[in-house]
Amino acid sequence: MSLVLIVDDSPTEIHLLRQYLERHGYETEAAEDGSEAVSKARELKPDLVLMDIVMPGMNGYQATRELSRDPDTARIPVLMVTTKGDQTDRIWGMRQGAADYLVKPVSESQLVEKIRSVLEG
Repeated sequence: MSLVLIVDDSPTEIHLLRQYLERHGYETEAAEDGSEAVSKARELKPDLVLMDIVMPGMNGYQATRELSRDPDTARIPVLMVTTKGDQTDRIWGMRQGAADYLVKPVSESQLVEKIRSVLEG
C-alpha cells in the first residue's frame, strides 16, 4: 500500500483529498505547510507528495525544491495540486522538481489516475 503525504493549509482540502485516496487503498498523512511537509517527508519517506503551492511560511515551490535537492527525499515524486493554473506557475513548479502538476479543483478520478501514472513512472 502506497503512502501519500498531502500538503495543504486548508483542512477541508486535506479532508477531501484524503477521502479520495483512502477509497482507492492509499495510506495518507498530512502536513499544513512546506516546513512540516519537508520534515514529514524526511521522517516518513512517503511514496508520493501532493503539494499545494500557496501556504503560509514555506510555500509549495520552496518545499518542492528542498525535497528534490535533498538526497534523502529526492526520489519521492511531488505532484503539485494547486489553484495556480497559469502556464508560468506550472513551468516554475516543474523546474523546482515536481513530477507533475494538477490544477484545483481536481476530480477523484483525475487525481487517482495522475497518482498512478506518476508512481508507475
